[in-house]
Amino acid sequence: MALSPTLEQLRRYAVARTLFTPTTLMGAIRRLGFVQADPIRAPARAQDLTLRHRVKDYRAGDLERRYARLPVEEDCLVNYGFLPREHLALMHPRVPRRAWDPATRRRAEQVLAFVHEHGTVHPRQVDQAFAHGRVTNYWGGTSNASTQLLDGMHYRGLLRVQRRDSGTRIYAPAVHALSEADGPTAQQRAEALLALVVRKYAPLPAASLTYLVRLLGYGAPHLAAPLKQALRDARSQLGSCTLDGTVWYWPADENPRARRHAVDEAVRLLAPFDPVVWDRRRFEQLWGWVYRFEAYTPAPRRRFGYYALPVLWHEQVIGWANVSVADGQLLPQFGYVSGAAPRGAAFANALDDELQLMTRFLLD
Repeated sequence: MALSPTLEQLRRYAVARTLFTPTTLMGAIRRLGFVQADPIRAPARAQDLTLRHRVKDYRAGDLERRYARLPVEEDCLVNYGFLPREHLALMHPRVPRRAWDPATRRRAEQVLAFVHEHGTVHPRQVDQAFAHGRVTNYWGGTSNASTQLLDGMHYRGLLRVQRRDSGTRIYAPAVHALSEADGPTAQQRAEALLALVVRKYAPLPAASLTYLVRLLGYGAPHLAAPLKQALRDARSQLGSCTLDGTVWYWPADENPRARRHAVDEAVRLLAPFDPVVWDRRRFEQLWGWVYRFEAYTPAPRRRFGYYALPVLWHEQVIGWANVSVADGQLLPQFGYVSGAAPRGAAFANALDDELQLMTRFLLD
């Protein structure tokens, strides 16, 4: 009977398996399977902060600049982000939980014809052509109805994001197939999606695995029943162990105890949505403290800061940093769980190296 990994081995495994040797941009996206996006730039967008550790010589904005030339799509999985184009077949044709009413369907048909006629469109062009007005958005405010309709058409697989202009999505007709005739079955799609998220976020506490399957209802709401079956099957097929009453899961072909899961001497400032720290439940169990993303928390109630980047050293997340840029200079502010930075030259030198890399990433 194989020995179970220790918590220290799980920590090393969680860090080493996702912080692989930097590779090409497309290679990193394929290795990750999905890169979560976020519009906040403090000091860079989440997708850039995630990719900079995994892509050789990556600079802020490289993904947006190169997106149109890559086999990558903006789409939904457990949340919104970027994924290899081949994964779209696992989720499309997507059937939303809420169907459009006849009036919305007619507007979508008209807009789709307009997009086909023009090839690519800016939301402003659609608004000028159709004057859809304004609607209440998800947050209770108002937004452009044309923008919301385009979002809905993108979600349903009618449109794709061709590129972005100054952060605004430029849409084109979707290029992925909208037929299930020759594709995998619903159950095969569900199993592949579950395998994708397990490979991205492992090792996973049992509750987090269940939560991720629930979040897959965003990218594949029509696969709810097959996903439940895939979860039941996965519990017996994945690698697993129980530590202090928590069941942990990981891909069956990986070994958390393997010596190759060694960590290096580098300090890394991680995005709040980096795979290492994305699962807050796992974060607390692996590192023994609670980290929160506080961009939407009122300033007086923040402990960590507006956009705190977890600080990873070896296999430990030891604190957080808020980073800004002024007059071409990096301005970092740090907080540490222990109250102070680790002593000695090793950490100081590694942190200085990371700040130099961050400066080049942001300012070159």
